[in-house]
Amino acid sequence: MTRYYSILLLFLFLNCTTNKEAVAPSKIEINTLLDQWHKDASETNFKGYFNAMSNESIFIGTDATENWNKKAFMDFAKPYFDKGKAWSFTTLERNVYFSTDGKMAWFDELLNTQMKICRGSGVLMKENESWKIKHYVLSMTIPNDNTAEVIKIKAPIEEALIEKF
Repeated sequence: MTRYYSILLLFLFLNCTTNKEAVAPSKIEINTLLDQWHKDASETNFKGYFNAMSNESIFIGTDATENWNKKAFMDFAKPYFDKGKAWSFTTLERNVYFSTDGKMAWFDELLNTQMKICRGSGVLMKENESWKIKHYVLSMTIPNDNTAEVIKIKAPIEEALIEKF
């Protein structure tokens, strides 16, 4: 009888674990997608890079004027990919979070880039059983002790932009 209960408990445990894993989103999936996305840019794989993005995606770059829908971002990026020199971002750290229904994820990441450390953040949605990037923001980090110097550099350019708004 004890053997019967042991087998039953083992079966129930395995069944619960398997069902939970099938429903729960995986950080591994998100990390794999984002790592591949960054790799596709560094290897100038235009199709792979943009297939990771939803058709309604938005990409916000480091310049105040860089707020692109997918089509506009593709138009901007195509010449870089065609020349074989896009950008190369390597993840230093990433945090991934999920909605309670498991259909949305958001993340933040620190990246090693040609601009030194940048921060990326974004939102992904589950579309037809695969994750797609819906929104991505790339920001340059500025050490707090150097903020005043950076403001002096960008003030003339951004004051003109502020006037436009």
